[in-house]
Amino acid sequence: MIVATLFALAAAAQDPEVDCDNAMAQFELNACAYKEFERADAAMNAQWKLTSAHMKKVDADVDRTQDNRPGYFDTLLAAQRAWLTYREQHCASEGYTMRGGSAEPMVISGCQAQLTEARTKQLKDLIEEY
Repeated sequence: MIVATLFALAAAAQDPEVDCDNAMAQFELNACAYKEFERADAAMNAQWKLTSAHMKKVDADVDRTQDNRPGYFDTLLAAQRAWLTYREQHCASEGYTMRGGSAEPMVISGCQAQLTEARTKQLKDLIEEY
């Protein structure tokens, strides 16, 4: 009985499913913008795996006797970490256009989705360049 009650409470606490094709209320628009960001972030993470694996492969073919600079993967990893910080800070700043308003989360998520889609393309393009 206690377990069943806990499951019922957990199910009630979850966000209701939002129809993003017909979203009208601000909480729905916020939820849909966040879902779009999650989709973009998952696509970027999938592309990251491909691009980073490719850079590691390129590194394996580099003659290290010529220089002691970081490899392709190491520079890519540093750039990605810096980019993630940039994305979060830039989009927080962009969200300030609605600072404190109910649309602020939507603006932030929209910004994050847009930048993430662009970064995914950059990661794809890196494979073609090398």
